[in-house]
Amino acid sequence: MSTHAPQAAQAVTLPTTLDEAVAALTVTPAAVPVAGGTDLMAAVNSGQLRPTALVGLGKISEIRGWQYQDGHALLGAGLTHARMGRPDFAALIPALAASARAAGPPHIRNAGTLGGNIASAAPTGDSLPVLAALEATLIIAGQGGARREIPVSHLLAGMDMLRAGELIGYVRVPLLHAPQVFLKATGRTGPGRALASVALVLDPARRGVRCAVGAIAPMALRPLEAEQWVAQLIDWDNNRALVPEALNAFGEYVAAACIPDPAPDEDGSVPSLPPAVLHLRRTVAALARRALGRALS
Repeated sequence: MSTHAPQAAQAVTLPTTLDEAVAALTVTPAAVPVAGGTDLMAAVNSGQLRPTALVGLGKISEIRGWQYQDGHALLGAGLTHARMGRPDFAALIPALAASARAAGPPHIRNAGTLGGNIASAAPTGDSLPVLAALEATLIIAGQGGARREIPVSHLLAGMDMLRAGELIGYVRVPLLHAPQVFLKATGRTGPGRALASVALVLDPARRGVRCAVGAIAPMALRPLEAEQWVAQLIDWDNNRALVPEALNAFGEYVAAACIPDPAPDEDGSVPSLPPAVLHLRRTVAALARRALGRALS
């Protein structure tokens, strides 16, 4: 039972198209868009949010599926985690399907949506490191049928924000047709919220490795130097072979890039990381090492 009684919304609008939803938000700027409502209800129950109007997105069928488009998958923002976790979607984008299956208990996966995960931008959002590693882009719906595209990473970093009346309509993901992996570590209380997560994808056409680390910072982190370093060591022409020593070093490289050592003291000595932080860094190293090993196997 919540100790905060949610305040009833004064108005609820249920549009059937994306443009109708944008129009409703334009008419009522204070309205809050809601799809699955998993993050919204958590904010309401904690007293952080008291919406006076809602724009429900659940009846907009155009954003609940996906389609192929010029070597990409165009994913509707209304796709649920449960839908993305199914085998047919997993054959399309394996890492995103794995993150969807790890998104929490069934009632969360059945309600929570891809667009909601992105819009709430919670550091522990399981899809976010995957989208960062895939270098996905967002198609934003605006007033008068306008559409614009921005990289997912720009929105998460605050470099480009949603404007008044705008909604996330679709997510464009490149189809790499190559191994990709999502792994996460959770606390002892059971599955759900990540302590750390790693998404890793191979891009054989560019002979590249892309990696993103989630849950340890306000946004997913890309260890770009570690990616470039290990990509040069992979024998792309010989079954993507890599010596075990490089695999272990990659994990350490990623972890050190995302959780660096403290700055030296005035006397030149480097203080030790707190035990909890050191444990987190070891966890990230293990996840990155395992993710790359599975992708190359």
